[in-house]
Amino acid sequence: MINDNDIIDTLEELESFLLLVDNGGLGLANVTGVALATNNSNGRPFVAVLDDQHKLLLGRWVTQEVFDNGKDLVRSGAKKTH
Repeated sequence: MINDNDIIDTLEELESFLLLVDNGGLGLANVTGVALATNNSNGRPFVAVLDDQHKLLLGRWVTQEVFDNGKDLVRSGAKKTH
């Protein structure tokens, strides 16, 4: 499920989203991964929250800049604040 109104357009917003997913703040069950991907039909980039079957639980559109520059952040995870 991708909400067309929710677009992540900065790396800070991406980091906040990743922390929210990591901390269970979205109420999603069976989350096992997060990835940056592109929509097959139109090539639009998004961040995907995946379950253990690699099925999309939740997605948020991202700008091309966030897609290009946020790969390390998604790969290594957001830094937790104390």
